[in-house]
Amino acid sequence: MIDQEEQSPKEARRKEKRVAEEIRRSAREQVIEEDQKARKTRRAEKRATEEIRQSARDQARKKSTLAREQAIAEAQEARKLKAKKQPLE
Repeated sequence: MIDQEEQSPKEARRKEKRVAEEIRRSAREQVIEEDQKARKTRRAEKRATEEIRQSARDQARKKSTLAREQAIAEAQEARKLKAKKQPLE
């Protein structure tokens, strides 16, 4: 009978320890999940910012290429006109 009386408080302490450990584990998992969500959000924001920057770079590159091609075409046209105006020798 004495053993059962001693085991009951021991069992209660074990149960309290298990419950406390489960609470700590749950809290730790929640912190990890929140951290993962925050990281995911930061990655998404960084990716969106980089996509905007890349789009701006692409547009600038296209504009530059178009301007260069247009300048080349104008120079070629000017050479043709100059060649037509010069008398043949």
